[in-house]
Amino acid sequence: MARPQSADHHLKREEILSAAAACFAQLSYAAASMNEVAARLGTSKARIYHYYESKEALLFDLLDRYTQRLLALIAQTQAQAQRKKLDDKATLHALIEAFLIEYESSATTHVALLNDTKFLSDMLMGMINWTFTWLRPSGPISYAQFAQEVVRTLEHGFSV
Repeated sequence: MARPQSADHHLKREEILSAAAACFAQLSYAAASMNEVAARLGTSKARIYHYYESKEALLFDLLDRYTQRLLALIAQTQAQAQRKKLDDKATLHALIEAFLIEYESSATTHVALLNDTKFLSDMLMGMINWTFTWLRPSGPISYAQFAQEVVRTLEHGFSV
């Protein structure tokens, strides 16, 4: 039986992501090691590997969470603009303001978004970015189902 996750599991992952973002921004993803991330946290490399199986998995989670945050900002801004009945120009201004306010507190993560996506697996990014060439909405699997399969594969590996 698998050991249950601790109540602070999510917080520990957040701490690791924050330290990794700082390391990647300062040293670059390619130059930063799991040892440096661990040192920044004042912990062992083994502890980080308890939460993330690889440096690439850490980068993926960092960028995934950040892009989800940016997408949420877009949705929030659009909802506020509709409530306030803002025109397109005012909505764009509100979105720019929301993004810049977010960037103030997430500079190291934003550096990773701008510089380090190239280090994610070619297969993963290629598979996602080129789905429009082969995945058909009328086919046997929807985009939403395919997304679930991609995430399941990332988390659990390929089934035999």
